[in-house]
Amino acid sequence: MRVSKRCLFILILCFLGLCLAQSKGPRKHKRAKTTDERVYLLHADELRYDQYGSVPDAQIVKGKVSFRHKGAHLTCDSAYFYESSNSFDAFGHVRLRQGDTLTLVSDYAYYDGNDQMAYARRNVVLTHRGSKLYTDSLVYDRLYDMGWFVEGGKLVDKKNVLTSDWGEYHADTREAVFNYNVNLKNPKFLLTTDTLYYDTKTSIAHMVGPSKVTSDGSVINTKDGYYDTNKERAQLFGRSTVVDKDKKITADSLFYDEKNGISEGYRNVVYVDEANMNKMTCNEFKYNEKTGCGYAANNPVLMDYSQKDTLWVHSDTMRIEAFNYDTDSVYRKVHCYNKVRAYRVDVQAVCDSLVYNSLDSCMTMYRDPITWYGERQLLGERIEVFMKDSTVDRGRVIGQALSVEKTHGEDHYNQISSQRMYAFFRNGEVYRSDAGGNVLTVFYPVEEKDTTLLAHNYLETDTMSMFMEKRQLLKIWASKHTGTWYPITQIPPSKRFLPQFAWFDYIRPLNKDDIFEWRGKKSGTELKEIPRREAPLQRLSKEKQVAVKPQAEGE
Repeated sequence: MRVSKRCLFILILCFLGLCLAQSKGPRKHKRAKTTDERVYLLHADELRYDQYGSVPDAQIVKGKVSFRHKGAHLTCDSAYFYESSNSFDAFGHVRLRQGDTLTLVSDYAYYDGNDQMAYARRNVVLTHRGSKLYTDSLVYDRLYDMGWFVEGGKLVDKKNVLTSDWGEYHADTREAVFNYNVNLKNPKFLLTTDTLYYDTKTSIAHMVGPSKVTSDGSVINTKDGYYDTNKERAQLFGRSTVVDKDKKITADSLFYDEKNGISEGYRNVVYVDEANMNKMTCNEFKYNEKTGCGYAANNPVLMDYSQKDTLWVHSDTMRIEAFNYDTDSVYRKVHCYNKVRAYRVDVQAVCDSLVYNSLDSCMTMYRDPITWYGERQLLGERIEVFMKDSTVDRGRVIGQALSVEKTHGEDHYNQISSQRMYAFFRNGEVYRSDAGGNVLTVFYPVEEKDTTLLAHNYLETDTMSMFMEKRQLLKIWASKHTGTWYPITQIPPSKRFLPQFAWFDYIRPLNKDDIFEWRGKKSGTELKEIPRREAPLQRLSKEKQVAVKPQAEGE
């Protein structure tokens, strides 16, 4: 046999390589991991070729057609199998099953085995665990376990039905991403948005862009929020709003539990109650619609606009309590504490704490309360104001009551001090004022024509009443009293001011913005605590005590 020089050269190289390998001793070889990338046709009732037809490269298969590729199993009525390109067209009752959890059915599908991509058309249904995605055209990428549509789709998950123009579904995370004209319908609410991320594991929807959630009693507006469709809870960010009947709350961050009626707001909170015509701003807010209880903290401000002029109230903390809620006898208590400052054009107030009780329409101010009405200042240990039809009806000052009215200049003040005072209002104006218990007064009568001061009147009595009209004094009545009439030029310095006199103009709120600056009384001007006398206990004197000898046993 004749061997060419080329073949002889190759044989020599192979022999040398074998000798070199044996000289180094035996060597273990790692077997490369093999993968099966081919699409296999498992079954068909009929198979044929038509090299002169419209699909000369395809195997035409019909009748109970079945394919297998990388863990997926596909069945259909008929198909064009392109073995050279590792792909096929499937027709009629197309069904792709991947594992035990994912199924894709359609009327038609094209499958590319190299890219592991399925293109399904007409009556497409993607089922994954308990969720179903309906669309007319779907692309499913098996490498990334995701499918998407661009011609409208619907996802049904439990009681939730999501629809949109564009959408994606990720089987690995069980999350759906829907875009453009997104609607999430539930028997209890309707959610509309532009972009929605929906987690089918937790049924939580993440809204992005202008979004709205509408239910029977509330409306949520947000640009960035999470809504738990099972628990009906929302976490809202980006300046969101919740409207619940006639109440509205807006904040940078909102937490809303519709089932339990709880609203929480943080940072730049605005709460509006249209029914009661009031508004509140703060940085921390919580309200329970089921119980009617809530609180506001971190720079809260309450605004009441039920009257002609708005009342502004500020304190460290505000709290509301409801009693007999959801009954005809419901009433509320509003607590404001500490460092309360209030402003309205016609009246201002300062105190340490304030309580309003809707049961008797009474507002009570505690600890060094002061109120101002025009040029009149009123203070005491406790001030109570009773309302009627949202207007002041009457008021009273209890303990160390002092009323001061500025008349002419810095040295002339009408003054009244007593243990208690009462004021009665008509159409928002005082028409009668009573004082009782150790009453001391300083009064400056004036000329009616030019309001010139006529004299200085000092009076001591136990009970006194004043009658007024349009803020003008008409008559004074006093019980048994002593008094002195001094000419203006002959007022004794000791009688010019009452011992309890104090003028706190430096504390008075000047406008609605001044309520934020706390100014307390100067040292030494605070009300002194007067100990209350206790009822004496009746005791027997030693002379009247009768010693009782204990009886001996048997007596």
